[in-house]
Amino acid sequence: MGKVSKRNGIGTWAALALTALALAGCGGVENDYNYGGVTFTGKAKPVKGDRTSFVSTAGPASASLDGAIGGANYEGIKYCIDYLGTSDIEWQVGPDTPRQQLDLSDNRVTFRGRCVE
Repeated sequence: MGKVSKRNGIGTWAALALTALALAGCGGVENDYNYGGVTFTGKAKPVKGDRTSFVSTAGPASASLDGAIGGANYEGIKYCIDYLGTSDIEWQVGPDTPRQQLDLSDNRVTFRGRCVE
């Protein structure tokens, strides 16, 4: 009968652990939006008293206003899909708002919208 080596078992576990670590590094943070090689962080939250209405933000706007706009749009769409299962949005301030009228503060762009059923 052959002798079973514990070394092979440890090597297998080490290889699996390294693979898991490498794969974990492939994914980004769930709320990240990438544009032009820059990562934009964003979030969306409901307006108090009306969960169909939300505010979404993304930045840094100083890195790319287009990227921040895309990030805030992405967060709004994601919010509506999670909440109502639809990506239809009625924007009060959104991706089609003229740039000079956008709400820019703390290096972030802020959108306001309502999910439509």
